[in-house]
Amino acid sequence: MGVRKDAAVANERGARARHRMSSQTPEPDEELMRALYREHAGPLLAYVLRLVAGDRQRAEDVVQETLIRAWKNAGQLNRATGSVRPWLVTVARRIVIDGHRSRQARPQEVDPSPLEVIPAEDEIDKALWLMTLSDALDDLTPAHREVLVETYFKGRTVNEAAETLGIPSGTVRSRVFYALRSMKLALEERGVTA
Repeated sequence: MGVRKDAAVANERGARARHRMSSQTPEPDEELMRALYREHAGPLLAYVLRLVAGDRQRAEDVVQETLIRAWKNAGQLNRATGSVRPWLVTVARRIVIDGHRSRQARPQEVDPSPLEVIPAEDEIDKALWLMTLSDALDDLTPAHREVLVETYFKGRTVNEAAETLGIPSGTVRSRVFYALRSMKLALEERGVTA
């Protein structure tokens, strides 16, 4: 007997809500929203809570969005002959599905804090090393400097450096040997050790 009484009360409430929404005299928008909320928010929230695995905040957002869409489509709902609730349930379900799909499509955000603790390459040390190296190269004779530039800095082979410089390859090998010894001494004088 209790179930029939509940059903009768629900039908009566639904009829009142439909009557309010379909009455010929236009009611203020605020009254429409209040009627929708009063009649449907509770059951809609219970339904949506099951869809979002109990996440109350998300469920409340979905219910709010559903009621706003109902308010925006009041003209369509006024023409409806049955209860408004099936339309609300369908809209709420679609909002939940759309939210789920958008979260799946969006790449997962990564916390940038681990990247902040990784030390960046120190450009000052590199600049100081290049300055020291350049200064040490200036201490070499021009002949030694040019064979080092051709072989080490330009990456040429001994034969290619010999052709570029116009000297025999044996001379290039000899100059590279003595240039490296001189370079080592020049760097040691500047505090650079191997």
